Amino acid sequence: MLDKGRFQKLYHTKIIYIKLIYISTVKLSDMKLTTKTRYGARLLIELAQHRGKGAVTMSEISMRQNISVKYLEQIIRPLKKAKLVKSTRGPKGGHMLAKKPEKITLGDVTRLFEIQPELVDCVSNPEKCSKSDDCLVRMGWQKATKALYRELDSITIANLLEKNKKKD
Repeated sequence: MLDKGRFQKLYHTKIIYIKLIYISTVKLSDMKLTTKTRYGARLLIELAQHRGKGAVTMSEISMRQNISVKYLEQIIRPLKKAKLVKSTRGPKGGHMLAKKPEKITLGDVTRLFEIQPELVDCVSNPEKCSKSDDCLVRMGWQKATKALYRELDSITIANLLEKNKKKD
């Protein structure tokens, strides 16, 4: 029979061991957002900076952000489909935000462009791993994914613009 002190020591040892296993499986260098996600956020910030000043052309965005017009065209389509951006044609045509910058989050942009928004496959596709039903590390990845998106959902385009104003 274990006394209370010995039980607590074994319990804490087990928790430390689980944490070490969890930490050892994390390779932060592999966690990267796609270029489309990063450029999509930059495009939205560009449009937000010119809000109320009329439509912004792709060539203007291309020059300021150093992103090719062709690539920007690939990025703008999903943003329009998600109703984050609207476009107008004609001599004064271009693109503008369809929503207020306060209503667009980095979580929105990330979910839109990331093929796998979870940190690892098994979070959304447990059938990818035969151990997913009782895997302690998977539970950690689920928690980490939720925390990541909770944070990304709290950061709006307006927040980023405000932080930039304070920096100047």
